[in-house]
Amino acid sequence: MSKPTPLFSRASAAFGLLVLASVAAVVVGMLVGGAAAPTKLADAGDLVRWGLPLAKGVTNLGTAVAIGSLAFAAFALSAKTPQLGKAMNLAAFGAGIWTIFGAISFLFTYLSVTGSAFSTSDVFGQGLWLFATDIELGRYLAMNLIVGALLTMFALAFQNLTAALLLAAFGLVGLVPIALTGHAAGAANHAMAVNSIGLHLVAVCIWVGGLVALVVVRDSDPERQTNLVKRYSTLALISFLIVAISGIAVAIISLGKIENLFTPYGWLVMLKVGALLLLGAIGGHYRFRLINKMATLPAKAKEFWLIVVGELLVMGAAVGLGTALSRTAPPADPLENFVPTPASILTGEQLPSELLPSTWFTAWKIDLLWLVISLGAIAIYLIGVWRLHRRGDKWPVIRTLSWLGGWLFLIYITCGTPNVYEQYLFSVHMTAHMMLTMGVPLLLVPGAPVTLLMRAAKKRKDGSMGLREWALWAVHTKWAQLVSNPIFAGVNFAASLVVFYFTPIFSWATREHVGHEWMVIHFIITGYLFVQALVGIDPGPKQLPYTIRLMLLIGTLAFHAFFGLSLMSGSGLLLADWYGAMGRTWGVDPLSDQQNGGAIAWGIGELPAAVLTMIVCVQWFKSGTREAKRLDRASDRSGNKDIEDYNAYLERLAKLEERR
Repeated sequence: MSKPTPLFSRASAAFGLLVLASVAAVVVGMLVGGAAAPTKLADAGDLVRWGLPLAKGVTNLGTAVAIGSLAFAAFALSAKTPQLGKAMNLAAFGAGIWTIFGAISFLFTYLSVTGSAFSTSDVFGQGLWLFATDIELGRYLAMNLIVGALLTMFALAFQNLTAALLLAAFGLVGLVPIALTGHAAGAANHAMAVNSIGLHLVAVCIWVGGLVALVVVRDSDPERQTNLVKRYSTLALISFLIVAISGIAVAIISLGKIENLFTPYGWLVMLKVGALLLLGAIGGHYRFRLINKMATLPAKAKEFWLIVVGELLVMGAAVGLGTALSRTAPPADPLENFVPTPASILTGEQLPSELLPSTWFTAWKIDLLWLVISLGAIAIYLIGVWRLHRRGDKWPVIRTLSWLGGWLFLIYITCGTPNVYEQYLFSVHMTAHMMLTMGVPLLLVPGAPVTLLMRAAKKRKDGSMGLREWALWAVHTKWAQLVSNPIFAGVNFAASLVVFYFTPIFSWATREHVGHEWMVIHFIITGYLFVQALVGIDPGPKQLPYTIRLMLLIGTLAFHAFFGLSLMSGSGLLLADWYGAMGRTWGVDPLSDQQNGGAIAWGIGELPAAVLTMIVCVQWFKSGTREAKRLDRASDRSGNKDIEDYNAYLERLAKLEERR
């Protein structure tokens, strides 16, 4: 009998610990939360009632191992060592578990929803197919299953650092359906719930899967192993913070009231919080007390790996408790305060109060996704500035203030009044659009984040890719060169208006949460690329002459004006069954509001463009001044030889003219 390979042994041991703890936690959670009891309507039996959460728990662990090992490989491993191949194989292993148990979970979900028994008949197969294609829950689960299957194949076929990064991003697509189908996602605050669950899942996957990958790729060299632990520790710290923030948000939404903390659901929440705090203490212990001593003290290295065993058990228990929570009815009734009105039927929330001038400063609706992204971008930037100052280098204060202002502005757009009212008023939606695509980029681009990253981050020399290396890779890819080309960026910036508002994309972005988040991402990126092409400091494609830049800018302004005028003169609503069906009794009528939105696109939207025009002109002037000074210095160095040569040339021309 052949001896198992170290890869298989370590992977199976680490995954086995996770499964063991997860199954135990699922059983306890089901009993405590009451999910183990038969349902009053259409109970599918003991096998489905217990089999579904257990299969779902193993699926979640497989998902975490797949995504987490890919993320760990992308940011911690070197392309020069065989460890990368081990991590990619581990990702394929995790994705395979994800696919197999995801299929079982899909089947059990169908049986649980329909209350039917398993059968090999054609009728059962047709019902299962209908569930996968026509029912929203079934489509989401099928999408998750397909992502897992594709990830299994791709992780085996493509084993390099670029593939690791791209496949990790692809794996995150499989988390979207899970976020959309959770208990909390059905709450009144749907957007907040979905974003919270999504952030929670991403962070858990990177945290759990990264630890399993660290165990599997364990290096015999103490110094290299210490570097791997340090890199994982950084990923784990970020994940811990996101898990804590998103977990609190989900708990608040699901519990509703503080007294619900002492319900069966609340007890499970507190158990999960306890597991999280214990994991935080474990991570803090080896981050601040063990890591720096592992390379020189074998006893500390042994202690670390013993702690990892305990950490895997606690992680598995936390994932299992999360699975049990998903099968336990939350005490907060999502329909408790629901009053059927036109607005609540369309959006899931009640129509807000009338929008007044003062409301622009007082109304808030937090989008946790963009709040976390914005604060993270600010924190990373400030760390970079601090590193420069620590070593005696300077960084312009104006760039720092511009970067901070851009992200704070984005927080206001995505969490403030625009986010509260854009579903109900087209004019507010257009205001948010103009702010996202022109206002925010105009502040972010002068911050020169790539330049700061290149100066502040240490260059890796072991063949691995850190944030600095990935940023430079992204900037120099052929795709980046294409989309950041000034001509392409300008056309994309202008054409996006027509494509977005006069196609079904507008309806999708308005009605669906995923569409809304895509809209925010698209507007920011489109505007950023356009502003970067005109006045950017960071490295990119060769910039056009200033005359061409101004012509491109003027053309964009003209297109904006044409678009705004078309809305102002239009006599039909773009989304009549949405903006025209909200039942608003305050403010102007929907058509007048849409026309106001056109005026905003034309008028207010031109203000950032005017500022951009001034910046281009100032840069043009400074460029001419610098060129003149350069020529003067060259002339001084040559002893005004160029002037003397020019004068001699004129004299020769004069003599030739006299001879004629």
